[in-house]
Amino acid sequence: MAIAIKTNDLSRTFSDDGEKKGGLFWALRDVNIEIPDGMIFGLLGPNGAGKTTLIKILSTLLLPSAGEALVAGYNVDNEYDKIRPVINMVSGGENCGYGILTVAENLWMFTQFYGIPTKPAMKRIKELLEIMNLTEKADTKINKLSTGMRQKMNFIRGFVTDPKILFLDEPTLGLDVNAARETRKFVMNWVKTAEEPKTVILTTHYMQEADEMCDRLAIIDHGKILAEDTPRSLKKQESGGISYNITVGYKDFDAEGLRKIPGVASFAHSVLDEQGMIEMVFILQTDAALAKIIEKINSDGFSINNIQKTEFTLEDAFIKLVGRRLSNGESDAR
Repeated sequence: MAIAIKTNDLSRTFSDDGEKKGGLFWALRDVNIEIPDGMIFGLLGPNGAGKTTLIKILSTLLLPSAGEALVAGYNVDNEYDKIRPVINMVSGGENCGYGILTVAENLWMFTQFYGIPTKPAMKRIKELLEIMNLTEKADTKINKLSTGMRQKMNFIRGFVTDPKILFLDEPTLGLDVNAARETRKFVMNWVKTAEEPKTVILTTHYMQEADEMCDRLAIIDHGKILAEDTPRSLKKQESGGISYNITVGYKDFDAEGLRKIPGVASFAHSVLDEQGMIEMVFILQTDAALAKIIEKINSDGFSINNIQKTEFTLEDAFIKLVGRRLSNGESDAR
């Protein structure tokens, strides 16, 4: 099987402008991945983990400090002119195009950057506008579009050049539930039914999206790959415990005390601002630890709103590996 992307001890450093002036900050360190053609490969990690740096290197926007990265068989160091014609990238929330041009005009303009003749380009644009339910907005200037519609246009821009390798960075950000569902379905079908192998590298903060879409996943933190496998295998490998979600009223609490309760394998929490609640996630070695947790919560004066035992999920595996949740309001749980 041909390899779409391969890295060997890939590293990237930046100068540290903090307290240790003149030092180096490792955004990526000795990253080794191999992604075959025809696969949706996911990158999961908290903010600042190194995902964006890795995507920028693979898409030829940033050079590595050390190591090697091959994309479609070409080296990002000195063969970027051969890589760029066969890749494309979509970033969620990105503002692209010119506001005075219409949706169709902007999309046509992007096809011209890739040298696609106008007739097949316009045919492809029409097809994708229909798929994304954006046909009625084809002649609307993009500065008149809503955020969701602009994201749909941005999504179409990624596919209109029919790339061999596509980087999707939070592609459903800003889309409503139905549009996000249709977007995921389209990406999976695009990879599955393509006459020539298509490869997608996906970053997302939605665990369900990663679980549903990805053939393989790499979990990254502090610039290093912590684990790589299929979503199913990651859940199976890391599932050495029982998962409980406990929702309590908001107040200060003893996180370290909860973490040190015998039988607690992992603990994380997030603040549910709108409800004025805290959601605690425990991974336990045995159910027996639950009684001690409840006793501790009650003794700290909390009001327990809900206790739910859950099946071990990809998020549970992530928490166990990284030590914190991948969500808004994520908190350090190590």
